[in-house]
Amino acid sequence: MQDITARHFAERLERGARQAEAAGFDGLVIAPGPDLAYFADYLPVATTERITLLVIPAQGEPTMLVPALEHGGAAETRAAGAIRLRDWSDGEDEYVPAAALLRPDGRYAISDATWAMHLLGLQEKLPDARFAAISTALPMLRAVKSADEVDRLAAAGAAADATFDAILRVPFAGRTEEQVAADLDRLLREHGHSQVDFTIVASGPNGADPHHEPGSRIIADGDMVVLDFGGLLDGYGSDTTRTVHVGEPTDEEREVFDVVALAQQTAFEAVAVGVPCEEIDRAARRVIRDAGFGEFFIHRVGHGIGVTTHEPPYLVEGEQHPIEAGMCFSIEPGIYLPGRFGVRIEDIVVAAEDGAHRLNNSSRELHLVG
Repeated sequence: MQDITARHFAERLERGARQAEAAGFDGLVIAPGPDLAYFADYLPVATTERITLLVIPAQGEPTMLVPALEHGGAAETRAAGAIRLRDWSDGEDEYVPAAALLRPDGRYAISDATWAMHLLGLQEKLPDARFAAISTALPMLRAVKSADEVDRLAAAGAAADATFDAILRVPFAGRTEEQVAADLDRLLREHGHSQVDFTIVASGPNGADPHHEPGSRIIADGDMVVLDFGGLLDGYGSDTTRTVHVGEPTDEEREVFDVVALAQQTAFEAVAVGVPCEEIDRAARRVIRDAGFGEFFIHRVGHGIGVTTHEPPYLVEGEQHPIEAGMCFSIEPGIYLPGRFGVRIEDIVVAAEDGAHRLNNSSRELHLVG
């Protein structure tokens, strides 16, 4: 796996500037969060009221304003050579140097994660400047992944696959959802994850809630169990869902599972460069609708993934942005029967010129657990 180096961050900064200019912006304003990690290889030890702000102008040198007491950490990043650092000290009006990095009448795309107090502070100093949220102004800013990013997403996916293989060997029946969720957390970390973002264990009727929080319900024989888990490994995300069954499933449970499996495969085969994102959602939804379960598929079919587990592109009706080579996203159709059970199957895939390639390769069959 190729290392991410100073050169990669320099390329990201240059690409961000180009995209901002092409969209009619004078630059990007980046606050602590995933955008700052992506462009500057930097996150403050703790995000506080002290402003940290990276400005990537459409023309000119990227500059990051940091508290003086945090200069050392900012100067040690892999991106430091491509970013000029500007310090400010406690007691100073930090919005004066922050405003000096921007055009007084400029138009900027600003990180969604920017604290309101900092945006308001900038607006007070620059009443003629205009700001737009990056998620709406440049939603695809981080959507196309480089080869080194795909490698890291593949490694995170392989670790999630290994976690699933391991969880099949733990007991389910007679234990609570929380206990199985704790096993998932432990196994993700054992397989290299530095951060676990979610470990959904939704058994029986709880499986009809796509974002169920694992609780004290005791998993019993006859339960369908939805397992959705992921986090970060080496700075990049994993997110996979598999559905298992405690004991022998009924004919109806197998039917629902088979419909979801077919929908997932159909959506995967629909991925092609140039196809609008919404068409992947439609492909899965047609399968589920034609099987008579359309009203029970209640969420989009997928979301992008990278330095966060949810980011553009979103594969949902109305998203007409075409798929581009290098985009990485989930394909996760589901059927949720209220008060009874649910089924979801999810893989992360990467789009390429020859179609889609899965970054999750654990078995997608209906596994029976004890």
